[in-house]
Amino acid sequence: MMKLKSKRFCRSISKLGNIGNKVVAPSPIEKECSEIKWELRPGGMLVQKRESNKSDEEIITIRVSTISKWHDISIEATSTFGELKMALSLVTSLEPREQRLIYRGKERDDNEFLHMIGVRDKDKVLLLEDPAIKELKQFGMERGESINHSCCIISV
Repeated sequence: MMKLKSKRFCRSISKLGNIGNKVVAPSPIEKECSEIKWELRPGGMLVQKRESNKSDEEIITIRVSTISKWHDISIEATSTFGELKMALSLVTSLEPREQRLIYRGKERDDNEFLHMIGVRDKDKVLLLEDPAIKELKQFGMERGESINHSCCIISV
């Protein structure tokens, strides 16, 4: 997420609060007037930042389960499923292209944002190995070859 410089959009009667020899306390309107903070959403829209008690970059913990194990991954809420796959590749032995992430019964694309899909703190995501790549690995091991290439041609 991109942070932009804040601008003050409020006029005050006087900058110093002095009128003649009298010192004037700031009015309630001037107290309410503060800096407007802006944020750039992932879609590219510039909007006024929402008031919340949470930190600027919210970190969520996602429980990713495989068939036999589960992993708790901490990641920013505004991350994509592709970035989640990169974090999972460090924990598991699967490369990101070998992974399939399923959330709420649907396989998710790498470019989908977690917060836009509705992933929240403590949600569960299912990790499966891509069956086509798994089959290629097994076929390669049967033939005594190692498959390290991104593109394999198999002739039968």
